Amino acid sequence: MAELDGKRALVTGGAQGLGKAITSLFVARGAKVVIADIDEAGAKLTADELGESVRAVRCDVTQSSDLEAAVQTTVDTFGGLDIMVNNAGIEIVKPLFHQTEEEFSRLMDINVKGVFLGMRAALAALPQPGGVIVNMASLAGLGGAPLFGSYCASKAGVVQLTRVAAVEMRPTGIRINAVCPAFIATAMVDRLKPIVTEVVGVPFDDLAALKQGRIGTPEEVAEMVAFLASDDASFCTGGTYVLDGGLQAAML
Repeated sequence: MAELDGKRALVTGGAQGLGKAITSLFVARGAKVVIADIDEAGAKLTADELGESVRAVRCDVTQSSDLEAAVQTTVDTFGGLDIMVNNAGIEIVKPLFHQTEEEFSRLMDINVKGVFLGMRAALAALPQPGGVIVNMASLAGLGGAPLFGSYCASKAGVVQLTRVAAVEMRPTGIRINAVCPAFIATAMVDRLKPIVTEVVGVPFDDLAALKQGRIGTPEEVAEMVAFLASDDASFCTGGTYVLDGGLQAAML
């Protein structure tokens, strides 16, 4: 079990889905967490649900000032920042060249620029050595998938940002890794199910069962993030950690 006693964490996009699962597990393992989410009301509801170890702030990850303020809130509230989880992200599910320029730009701003700005803001407060950054990428960042073109590109960007940042920051003792889930039971996957089913002509759940055995759970992803955030992962940096039920390994 990856223990996080006494650690102070900041989780972007923590109001629901993977961010909420990560925050919940961090708290169960002894950490104190600030949720940073553009959905301020949702973030506060989650913080209230999880108790005194959690605070909430509004944060637009495309704005460096918002991320810097979220980091400062964590430091002011809990006395420091040990772990940064860059989890906020959005999806677009449509053929690549049916996307508008505005849609593409917004996705890249949130999914890629948001991670860059989150890492940069966190570095001002993370301990050296001992600080940890975990970036939420995706299996989509490691291969192409029809209907997910810009999402794939954005998550590939997260993977490469993670790798370069990990190497550059290694002398400081700050570890940086990326987590790459396949299809997980979240609101995002619920939104894309009817779109994929209509375009592919196969029920989404049947397709997921064929490709990865079953849909993964947010709690399984949270376990990986908690491990990477813990001292148990002290020799892990620059890695991409896949949770996909064997999807990537299978040729058929």
